[in-house]
Amino acid sequence: MGKWQEMTKKELETQYSPSRWSPRLNENAVIEAHEQVTSEGTHYAQAATQTLLNVPYGMGEGEKLDVYLPKVHSESFPLVLYIHGGYWQALSKDVSGFAAVPLVTHGIALAVVGYDVAPKGSLDKMVRQVRQSVAFAVQQYTGISGVYLLGHSAGAHLAAMVLSTDWAEFGVVPNIKGAFLVSGIYDLEPITHTYVNEELHMSREVAQENSPLQCVPKLGDKRACQVLIAVAQHDSPEFHRQSQEYFEALRAAGWNSSLLDIGVTDHFDVIENLSQEDYLLTQVMLNIISRG
Repeated sequence: MGKWQEMTKKELETQYSPSRWSPRLNENAVIEAHEQVTSEGTHYAQAATQTLLNVPYGMGEGEKLDVYLPKVHSESFPLVLYIHGGYWQALSKDVSGFAAVPLVTHGIALAVVGYDVAPKGSLDKMVRQVRQSVAFAVQQYTGISGVYLLGHSAGAHLAAMVLSTDWAEFGVVPNIKGAFLVSGIYDLEPITHTYVNEELHMSREVAQENSPLQCVPKLGDKRACQVLIAVAQHDSPEFHRQSQEYFEALRAAGWNSSLLDIGVTDHFDVIENLSQEDYLLTQVMLNIISRG
């Protein structure tokens, strides 16, 4: 029996509470502060870079990309697709372009994915939308030299689910060279026992079908794809457990994966700091992408 099964409901909810990740602030203040930082960073990025905003990748109102283009144009360039967090029920692409400047400065395009958060979107729908956004991007931008997935929290979960996609359904096989999964959730069953599921309405079956840990056997032979699993020093023990278990599962399956515990960070600034070129995770990502 895993450790989370031994917790009371209150103890389990504490593991997934935003106030647990940044104990100086209450839950609402934590989310508001995070959104303010990412919003300001996004406004700066849009002013400093060339953008294509609200590019539709599907027919749905929420199915749009914000694309930040490299400062120096070339026929071939890497693309990072960023999938925002928010427990599948908050935030949006409109406040999620903050990581663009260090990337475009190095000739890397960034596409921020919009998707229908709960209650409008179900978990199955969100997974399908993110997969569709990847397929659209590689078909729309033929100069892409490789795709790199970047996701935070719930977005890291969705990025991990992209790795188990049956691309025959989409008529394209993206050249996914890497995935940067930051403070992610890879086992959804514990979530079904917390307040997070009040908007998601996940059944146990849906949680299992959409848990990256359960999908590792479906990943196939993508071992050339490098997966970096990053976790903040001050993430809760449950986030550390999930990151460790997903890393071990990928390694056991023969995937090129690594685990990075980022010091002096919490669940929010671990991703916010990607606006800074000298930040450890930014440098790691740039190094991996440069090796192609």
